[in-house]
Amino acid sequence: MGKAYNVMAATCPSRTVLHRIGARWTVFIVNALDDGPRRFTELKAHIQGITPKVLTETLRSLEADGLISRHEYDESPPRVEYALTPLGRSLLVPLRAVRLWAEQHVPDIEAARARRHDHA
Repeated sequence: MGKAYNVMAATCPSRTVLHRIGARWTVFIVNALDDGPRRFTELKAHIQGITPKVLTETLRSLEADGLISRHEYDESPPRVEYALTPLGRSLLVPLRAVRLWAEQHVPDIEAARARRHDHA
């Protein structure tokens, strides 16, 4: 059995992993790559609201963490594609559950916010 990790411990490395998963754009990028490799411009068009700078930074971080791969094709003009690694693909299962929960509970969250606003 491997080492036991505890995300509640201040110095546990699992906090870094959880931080990556919970980073604002990680969920969107991983979901966007679910159907297969995409080029930068395809990701930018698919993920509405992300800036090129943030997309670049997040892709680099995800690649460094082993969640995505970057493949450069020797073509003119240059072509680069990003794809989920097996590790990144394994993240789709819990992210799908979170996405489904979020989409199903929008009315509940909006109602709670409206009630709070009405009582403020």
